Amino acid sequence: MFTKESQSGLRTLFWVGLAILLMVLDQRGASVRQVRAALSMPLSFLQYAVSWPVQIFDKLGNTVSTHDALVKENVDLKAQQLLLKAQVQRLLSLESENNQLKALLRSSTQVSGKVLIAQLLAVDSDPFVNQVILDKGSHDGVFIGQPVLDANGVMGKIIQVGPMTSRLLLITDNHSGVPVQDTRNGIRAIAVGDSYSGKLRLVNVPQTVDIKSGDVFITSGLGEHYPAGYPVGQVVSVIKDPGMQFASINMQPSSQADRSRQVLLVWPNQKGADIKPIDTKLPETGLKSSPK
Repeated sequence: MFTKESQSGLRTLFWVGLAILLMVLDQRGASVRQVRAALSMPLSFLQYAVSWPVQIFDKLGNTVSTHDALVKENVDLKAQQLLLKAQVQRLLSLESENNQLKALLRSSTQVSGKVLIAQLLAVDSDPFVNQVILDKGSHDGVFIGQPVLDANGVMGKIIQVGPMTSRLLLITDNHSGVPVQDTRNGIRAIAVGDSYSGKLRLVNVPQTVDIKSGDVFITSGLGEHYPAGYPVGQVVSVIKDPGMQFASINMQPSSQADRSRQVLLVWPNQKGADIKPIDTKLPETGLKSSPK
């Protein structure tokens, strides 16, 4: 009888011989190739069945990766869009500020005396107190009672001075009063502020006085602070009540206190303009401000 070792050796020789025989027949016999082709059909289905889950997992992984990449790209694009919008807003702000400076330069040529450009630092939080803080003080020669203009007209006067800053009382404040004169007929009056409406009122004007809607008033020069000839406001309404002693006359200020950021400090009794040249090119952009 054969031992286990001899049986194992015989099986090995059998399979080796069978493999050699099949290889020889595959090279020399067409029938073997046909049998192999027939057996490859069920094997191919088995291969597809085995590879299908792997392909599904690969596609799912690619889909998840693509989705994550798209989400990240979308977040990055939104951040860039927000940044670009902020930059555009900054450019618009710079252009507006540049236009204001150019308007101040044009206005300064019409002012007799020394002038200096100042900028608003803060606005009083009390809605019934129309006062602002400027970035110029006694170090720059600012004094109490000094008139202040913007590019359109009288803005107010200085009421408090520090070394580096000063406080400006706007003409629309209740405590403000400006001697004015009608450019149409020369009638003089006093324009006081109305902090609630942001407008001016002509006080103690008899109802018989010839003042009409649309009349423009300028400083008369009769007060202690404001030199003559600067625009103050335009009449928007004239109400003459027979039961009242004086007419109710309201004016829209020429200055734009709620918009201006740069103002002109005026020294009426000093000659020469103390204004530094201003570059009309927007910083860091290379863009020029559009003319008005």
